[in-house]
Amino acid sequence: MSTAAAEHSASRPGADGTAARARGLTKAYGTGETAVLALDSVDVDIARGRFTAVMGPSGSGKSTLMHCLAGLDSVSAGQVWLGDTEITGLKDRELTRLRRDRIGFMFQSFNLIPTLNAAENITLPMDIAGKKPDEKWLDQVIDTLGLRDRLKHRPAELSGGQQQRVACARALASRPELIFADEPTGNLDSRAGLEVLGILRDAVDELGQTVVMVTHDPGAAAHADLVLFLGDGRIVDEMAHPTAEAVLERMKRFDTIRATFDDADAHAVGDGASDDVSLGKSTDKPTTESTDKD
Repeated sequence: MSTAAAEHSASRPGADGTAARARGLTKAYGTGETAVLALDSVDVDIARGRFTAVMGPSGSGKSTLMHCLAGLDSVSAGQVWLGDTEITGLKDRELTRLRRDRIGFMFQSFNLIPTLNAAENITLPMDIAGKKPDEKWLDQVIDTLGLRDRLKHRPAELSGGQQQRVACARALASRPELIFADEPTGNLDSRAGLEVLGILRDAVDELGQTVVMVTHDPGAAAHADLVLFLGDGRIVDEMAHPTAEAVLERMKRFDTIRATFDDADAHAVGDGASDDVSLGKSTDKPTTESTDKD
């Protein structure tokens, strides 16, 4: 099973086209003086047939970016496309059909249907769409994720790790155009986590699928072709052919900058000055550091 992007990218031909893109993507929560700007005029292109990881400190906007690209959340301004389809102008029914037919999802909360067994949860999107799965690929996914003896079990009868494996299998089962994964290994042990990352890596390398993964784990990010780093609602850096060590060092820079700001805040409060003014920040809108939206 694959372990890192660097092992594959040298021998794999480049993929043409863009799976998803955004221009001027802005997302604000609330209005007026209480508004929180989660995404600040983001321009981003997600290359087709590539594995992209999104990282950043808590509150940087990474999960919000994923939700907007996937059509799970509305945007305050800007445009988002899936392939050649602009999704920001779609009606709810069209958007629901697009997500069902063209996108796979993996979330920490699993989002499994409690009344369905594992096998039924895995094939649910295809059943709704009236499509039959590729049985060979489906068997490969099920066996790789170790679910063969759990297919008749309902979610309540599965451990958290097993439920995440079912969610992973569901996202991969239909070979969707684009897979969005939010901390897919967060509830798995190290061995199972590597299996999940490996199958995502293989889905990109062997099937030409596209994966966008939000993660806090430098080791998980090292499986990607490209890492995008977010800070205060903007893409502030990127890293091709990442390694766990390089990603960790880049993330430490966020901690250093935040510690510097925290120290400046403490001195400013002690001097009776406004935090925003002392840091040179605009007081027209709070930064994303004040929200728990990732």
